[in-house]
Amino acid sequence: MSAQAPKPGDDLTALLGRWGTGTPDDQERLLAAVQGDLRRIAGAYMRRERGDHTLQPTALVNEAYLRLIKDQEVRWEDRAHFFGIAARLMRQILVDHARRRRARKRGMGARTDRSVSKLADPSSGQDFDVLALHDALNELAVIDPRQAEIVEMRYFGGLTEAEVATVKTLSPATIRREIAAARFWLGRHMKGQR
Repeated sequence: MSAQAPKPGDDLTALLGRWGTGTPDDQERLLAAVQGDLRRIAGAYMRRERGDHTLQPTALVNEAYLRLIKDQEVRWEDRAHFFGIAARLMRQILVDHARRRRARKRGMGARTDRSVSKLADPSSGQDFDVLALHDALNELAVIDPRQAEIVEMRYFGGLTEAEVATVKTLSPATIRREIAAARFWLGRHMKGQR
C-alpha cells in the first residue's frame, strides 16, 4: 500500500471531512497522513500477540484501511473518531483471525488462555486471550460504555493515559480509575465470577 505524500497544507480534519466527497488524491493524502499512526496502533496490537502470529502489522494496517475506505458514507467527527474506529477494526480483524486459528486447533488440546492481568502494561509485550477479552469488553460495553471505550483506546488503540484523557475530555486520574475498575470487572468476568 503506497500513499501519496501529504501536502504541507493538508489538515487531517479537512481530509477526513472530504472522506466521501473528495478526490482519489485526497484519499491518498489521507492515507499518507494517517499511515504512521495506524502502524503504531497495529504495532501495539501485535506486541501483545503470540510471537508466531501469522498476521504482520503492515497486513493489519492494510486490512483495516481497506475496510475503512469501503464505507464512503461515514462522516468522521474528528481525528479521535477516525482512530477509534480504526482501532476497533484492527481489534475485530485480530478477533476474526484468532477465531479461525482456534477453529483449526479445536480438538487438538490447544489452550491459549491468558489472564487479564496481562493488561497491566500494554507495552509489556505479553499476550492474552484476545477472544475472551473481546467477549468481555462487549459485555462491559453494555454495562459501562465509557469504561469499555477507555479500555479499547488504551489497550487496543495503543493510546497513552494522557491521550485517552484528551480524547475523552477527562482527567488522567479519572482515566486511571476507570481503567482500574474495568480491569477488575474484566478479570472477574473472564474468570467466570460475574
